[in-house]
Amino acid sequence: MCAYYGEVPLEFTAIDFETANGSPASPCAVGLVRVRDGQITDNLAFLIQPPVPHDWFHEGNIKVHGIRPSDVDGAPTAAEALELMLGFIGVDTLIAHNAVFDMGVLRATAAHIAKPLPELRYTCSLAISRKTYNLESYRLNSVAYAIGHEEFDHHDALADSDACARIVLHAADRHGVDSLDELLAETKQAYKPLLS
Repeated sequence: MCAYYGEVPLEFTAIDFETANGSPASPCAVGLVRVRDGQITDNLAFLIQPPVPHDWFHEGNIKVHGIRPSDVDGAPTAAEALELMLGFIGVDTLIAHNAVFDMGVLRATAAHIAKPLPELRYTCSLAISRKTYNLESYRLNSVAYAIGHEEFDHHDALADSDACARIVLHAADRHGVDSLDELLAETKQAYKPLLS
C-alpha cells in the first residue's frame, strides 16, 4: 500500500464543456469523470439548454460537436445543470484540457444566471501534458493518441473529459508520482482558484 504522507492522492474530477456559440455562457453539453485513488470510478454527462440570450447555435459549433438546438429541447436548464454538476463535483479539484476555456464557461454561466459557485480549485491537463510529453501538438486528441487512448469520440463532452482524466493518470505514472500535489510539482504547475 502506498503511503501519501499527507498529500492528496490522485483524486479529482475531469470536466469538459461544449458550447452552442462563441459565448462562454452558452454551454450545451457537459461531461464529468470522477477519479478516486488513481482510478476512474464514476461519470456524469448530459445536454444543457443554454440560457437566453446565449441559446442560439452557431453553425461552426454544430460542425464541431454535432449538437443542434432540437437536441437540447427538454434538457436541464443552466440552473439545473449547475446543481447537477456541483453535486457531482463536491469539493474535488477540477481538471480540464485547456482549463481556461472550461472554467470560463463555468464562471460565465454561473454569473449569467446569478448562481454562486463554491470555492473550488482547478488545474490544466494541457499544461501538464506540455511538461510531460514531447509532441508536435498538445490538443486533447493528439495527447490521447500519444498515450494509446485512440478509441474516443473527440468533442463528445463525456469522451473528452474521460480522455482528460486518462491523460492525467498516464502523466502521473510517467513521472512516477502517487498524488496530484506531486504531479503538479513535477510539471511545475499549481492549483488555481475557480473564484479569481
